[in-house]
Amino acid sequence: MDSKETSSPAQSGKLAWVTGASSGIGRAVALRLARDGWRVIVSARSADKLSALAAQDPQRIFAFPLDVTDRAEALATADAVRQSHGPIDLALFCAGTYRRDSVRAFDSRDLADTFNLNVIGTGHTLEAVIPDMIARRQGEIAVVASVAGLVGLPGGGFYGASKAALNNLCQALYPELEREGVRLRIINPGFVDTPLTQKNDFPMPFLISSEKAADAIVDGLKTGRYEIIFPWKMAVSIKLLAALPKALLFRLTRKMLRK
Repeated sequence: MDSKETSSPAQSGKLAWVTGASSGIGRAVALRLARDGWRVIVSARSADKLSALAAQDPQRIFAFPLDVTDRAEALATADAVRQSHGPIDLALFCAGTYRRDSVRAFDSRDLADTFNLNVIGTGHTLEAVIPDMIARRQGEIAVVASVAGLVGLPGGGFYGASKAALNNLCQALYPELEREGVRLRIINPGFVDTPLTQKNDFPMPFLISSEKAADAIVDGLKTGRYEIIFPWKMAVSIKLLAALPKALLFRLTRKMLRK
């Protein structure tokens, strides 16, 4: 096999590192990759949940607990993975948090906590894999953001801003990483049924399961697309909304305000 081939779920034995793997999209993606023949490193803060996940396929799933907000721990974990399992072919960064916000209870500490995990934590794991991938001139990175990062919606300001930051960051990094032989993707899911979204008390249009989200991500990785966005109805709706003149956009988003 040509060592320059990019990672593909059909290729047995490649190594993937999935963060945020204790639940939701990260967990579902890890299981799907393992079924497709990958060796999968799973990381999250919950060691117990990771152990339970690894027990489902102990020959292919390996637990490496990690708090991505700790830079030193993120760098050390990636080094430990490479030393024990070899180079990382695919890094899939799913770690993140979400909470609704409100101007009547605006708390900048909540904003800081959201950015610390969703943006800075992702930055730590990016730093943990980029140098080695550049040195090898191969590898693939996929960052999970959200359609919420494409337009500002009431109640989702903190979360959406963090995901907008990831979209902007990845757009900026893409040309440089491409020049260095590293493929970068951004993943923008719509509403996915996870422990985070289960806290919502409002209708979530086009809601899909974590398993369907994992299928969309893994299938998207087989293509050459930079952005993996799904489900398609949500993708079309959110991009049309983002393209509206601001006066019309605000006319629509006012209707989303809680009584």
